[in-house]
Amino acid sequence: MSESLTLPVLPLRNAVLFPGVSFPISAGRAGTLRAIELAVRQPNALIFAVAQRADVERVTPEGLFTIGTIAHVSSVQRGPGGMRLLLEGKRRGIAMRVVEKPNGMMEAVVVEAQEMAPTDPKDPLFSALHKEARERAAELGTKMGLPDEAVEQFLAQVDQPALLADLVAGYIDIPTPERQQLLETLSVEDRLRRVLVHVQRQIGVLAAQEDIQSKVKEQIGDRQREMLLREQLRAIQKELGEGEGKDAADLEELKKKLAAHPLTEDARKEIDRELSRLERIGRESMESQVIRTFLETVAELPWGTRSDEKLDVNEASRVLDEDHYALMDVKDRILEFLAVRQMRANVQDIKDAPRGKGRILLFVGPPGVGKTSIAKSIARAMGRKYVRIALGGARDEADIRGHRRTYVGAMPGRILAGLKQAGTKNPVFLLDEIDKLGVSFQGDPASALLEVLDPAQNDSFTDHYLGLPFDLSEVLFIATANLLQGIPAPLLDRLEVVEFAGYTETEKLTIARQYLVPRQQSENGLTGEQLTLTDGAIAEVITSYTREAGVRQLERELGKLGRKVARKIAAGEVAAVTVEAADVFPLLGKKRVHPERKIVTDQVGLATGMYYTPAGGDIMFIEAMLMKGKGEVVLTGQLGDVMKESARAAWTYARSHAALLGIPDEAFERDLHIHVPAGAIPKDGPSAGIAMATAIVSALSKIPARHDIAMTGEVTLSGRVLPIGGLKEKVLGAVRAGIRTIVIPKDNEPDLLDLPKEVRDMITVHPVDDLGEALAVTLRGAALRGGLLLLRGDVPSPQAGIVSN
Repeated sequence: MSESLTLPVLPLRNAVLFPGVSFPISAGRAGTLRAIELAVRQPNALIFAVAQRADVERVTPEGLFTIGTIAHVSSVQRGPGGMRLLLEGKRRGIAMRVVEKPNGMMEAVVVEAQEMAPTDPKDPLFSALHKEARERAAELGTKMGLPDEAVEQFLAQVDQPALLADLVAGYIDIPTPERQQLLETLSVEDRLRRVLVHVQRQIGVLAAQEDIQSKVKEQIGDRQREMLLREQLRAIQKELGEGEGKDAADLEELKKKLAAHPLTEDARKEIDRELSRLERIGRESMESQVIRTFLETVAELPWGTRSDEKLDVNEASRVLDEDHYALMDVKDRILEFLAVRQMRANVQDIKDAPRGKGRILLFVGPPGVGKTSIAKSIARAMGRKYVRIALGGARDEADIRGHRRTYVGAMPGRILAGLKQAGTKNPVFLLDEIDKLGVSFQGDPASALLEVLDPAQNDSFTDHYLGLPFDLSEVLFIATANLLQGIPAPLLDRLEVVEFAGYTETEKLTIARQYLVPRQQSENGLTGEQLTLTDGAIAEVITSYTREAGVRQLERELGKLGRKVARKIAAGEVAAVTVEAADVFPLLGKKRVHPERKIVTDQVGLATGMYYTPAGGDIMFIEAMLMKGKGEVVLTGQLGDVMKESARAAWTYARSHAALLGIPDEAFERDLHIHVPAGAIPKDGPSAGIAMATAIVSALSKIPARHDIAMTGEVTLSGRVLPIGGLKEKVLGAVRAGIRTIVIPKDNEPDLLDLPKEVRDMITVHPVDDLGEALAVTLRGAALRGGLLLLRGDVPSPQAGIVSN
């Protein structure tokens, strides 16, 4: 280590001094002035210049960085406010100890920092780095406006890489913490590389500034040139007798269009006012273009144009049945709507009758079940125009209400744009994916829809761009969504929900045979003779290659089959193909769906539950197992909070009824592990309560749970069974898995009517009110051995229907 020096300390605020760099500073703090006075009295006039960690007036030794610069005080000018001095950085120094004197001055014991030079200064990589740093430094100097001669002269005097890095670091514009980091970098190569990064960044900033300034000057020049050319064009047109006459004809045509619309008195006044302004303002004015665009938009809107409706319920029923299979509940609701309009038309002509405040329909269901396509069929059945706007991802209120005309490029919202596209004021207007509206700082589009979808208000809907009330009461709005949870409550309150359930395998088979296969044959250039799919092949595609409530993926897979066959026929390998079930695998490859199947034997601690997702229903297995421990409950399988609570409620029920269930006390001294397979998939909801309780009681009592029963229902601590949702989809999933006996809450019994008749005929349902009834069904009858008697819930008993012999 080099010899230490005791030097006065000069704290630097928001500055870092590098070796080889000179710069002037002003000093006014008392302690700093004493340090300078002491330094200039020394023969070498050395001082330790070190940066402060924070910009504070009163600094302590702890507030200084450890590494600074040993500097020479070359000149001092004293004044009434303090001193101005010129510092020359000599070399890096490390403060081994800093003390504060009673007079406020700080003094430090400093040793010179040893730089780490490269092992081989002629190393090609280091030489390339040194050369690149010099070239970029020269480029930066030129961009900063320094004369080329001065830059070249400056760099010619610097031949050492370390000195180059310090000099460049001293003059580039970077924050103080990054300057201090460069000062503390003792490796010459690392310091040179970091300085090069900062120089490149500075060059990029200066280049961007130059580009911006160039574009601004260019735009200003273009506008001046455009104004001059427009004046010249106006003079030429005036000499030729053109321009103004054509403008007058266009304006007269616009006036005729506006006069033909049945506008309200207030709207007519506003339009006349804008027309007057347009006539006064020159056509070259930017405001003239804004007014003309506004008036043309008003003229193109269907203020009084309507489609002639077909109010024939029988014809509408035929159209709906022709376009869609099943969906009977949906079709019934649509036909009821049309029947009401037909009855009103029989009393009085529909055009003269008071406009009824119709309901706004909301189609809710999984993807691919036909929500969007049936809206198009409704328009065809009613003889109305069809308009669709996709709301998924819309985050701006202006998407619905439009932009105010004060903004450049303003335009109407998508509601009026859709009506303009339809050309009538009574189209079928589909608001697709309304549950996927977003919210941003630009507003909430869902709130903007409140007025649009409220039959009591939408007869005077005001778009921000239009600024005039427009009657939307004759529009048949239909919204679609996958889930109700994504729709705000005030908006949902204005909608009449029509639920679309998933299709059964039988329904999918019929839809594929009647609609999907013919469509894919046509799209792939095949005839019915060239490609024939048997029912077995279609069923194989449904069960092994798709997992959905709708038929969208099914159509894609059928299209893939069609392309495979088309290739074989085009290559001359075959003339026609009949696809059987066994042929699906060679054509489509390995199966992509492996649906759950019921287990084949009764097992202790293993119960079968049911669940529902937007893709449809299915079964799930709940496993419970005892192990050595301290009586704790372990839950795994990515269970949500509600599902965890269901498990703990079932555990508490089992403990409180242990004696009556024949469960020994020592069973509760062991840990109980509850697991729901498919651990990568999050699961939540209360409907697994019965299945949880069955698995837990089975594990604790060693009584097997029946493998041929699926169950669903929420349970309480007292053993009551509460209703759940999605029963139709859950039962269909259980039937698909091969289960024919179902346990459901008694309050859900009316929901069984939603099931197709063929499904109701093949299943046995046990509606239950309490957990005792459920356990009597779900636990194997072998539980009677050992004296445990499971009674029905109608037996008077305070123990939820479970008593012991």
